Amino acid sequence: MNFEEKTLNSEYVYRGKVIDVCRDDVEISTGRKSTREVVEHSGGVVIAAQKSSDTILMVKQFRYPIKETVLELPAGKLEKGEEPFPAAQRELEEETGYRAKCWKDLGYINTTPGFCNEKLYLYYATELEFVGEHPDEGEIIQCFEYKLDEIYEKIKNGEINDAKTICGLMRAFKL
Repeated sequence: MNFEEKTLNSEYVYRGKVIDVCRDDVEISTGRKSTREVVEHSGGVVIAAQKSSDTILMVKQFRYPIKETVLELPAGKLEKGEEPFPAAQRELEEETGYRAKCWKDLGYINTTPGFCNEKLYLYYATELEFVGEHPDEGEIIQCFEYKLDEIYEKIKNGEINDAKTICGLMRAFKL
């Protein structure tokens, strides 16, 4: 079975600071025509930073789209043209104040492929050294240390619902 869709026409209906929205006319493999709306995003990075043998760095910040304070792994948006690994190094230091000597690439995840092209690159960082945090302007964020079993319980009981955090922890620690 052919699952591919052919783009017939593409038009930007919104261009913003963080996202662009495109409306595409497509032809599916049966010959039928349809419309797709795609949110374009530059992507981001997520870091599972292990401070000690059983301690992970987490951050809390208010996430405006869901109007909630979220406990999550340190993460951030890729700037246009920025490579993921340097972005991960930058974001870890900005949000937690730590630099890592050892890094492992954990691949990437597609966050919501039904309507968005956002790709998040996952990293595992160890051998941390505190150098002082410096969050982005307008970012209110606080770093915490949690034991891995505490984090697992928070996921199980619904206190942590952030998909990028759950995926990052799964890849790093095979929860």
